[in-house]
Amino acid sequence: MDQNSNNADPASSPTAADESQATATPTLEERLAAAEAKASEHYDAFLRARAEGENIRRRSQDEISKAHKFAVESFAAELIAVKDSLEAALVSTETDAEAMRSGVELTLRQLRAAFDKGGVREIDPAGERFDPNRHQAISAIPSDQEPNTVVGVLQKGYLIAERTLRPALVTVARKPD
Repeated sequence: MDQNSNNADPASSPTAADESQATATPTLEERLAAAEAKASEHYDAFLRARAEGENIRRRSQDEISKAHKFAVESFAAELIAVKDSLEAALVSTETDAEAMRSGVELTLRQLRAAFDKGGVREIDPAGERFDPNRHQAISAIPSDQEPNTVVGVLQKGYLIAERTLRPALVTVARKPD
């Protein structure tokens, strides 16, 4: 009987194996549905990432716009004190030249401090080689100095962050005739 039961098992075994294999291997429709679900999930993630990127871009543009708009705010705040000092000097009825000079020197120190904080530097090129990026030559005069050397400064120039804000107006040396 044992053999009969053994014989019965192998005959029924392939049928049971086929059924377990059928449940373990998904059908084509099941695989398609799973792939569509995964594609939908990825598409949703893509849309969210795209929207987040757009939000970041928009926020960055707003921040840049605000930075441009208010970039001079701290510099302007420093200049208000200078303006106040100049207005006080005009209102003053004091006729003492020394007191007036002292007030003007104080105002100039305030202005220089504001320039320092704002990153504005003077260009005073006396004795330097002429640089067309930072200097504007008004005339050339005969001189014993090397040609194209700045021999006179008519008006100082200014730089802001190594960029020329206003070139210095200069006279340059040329060979004597």
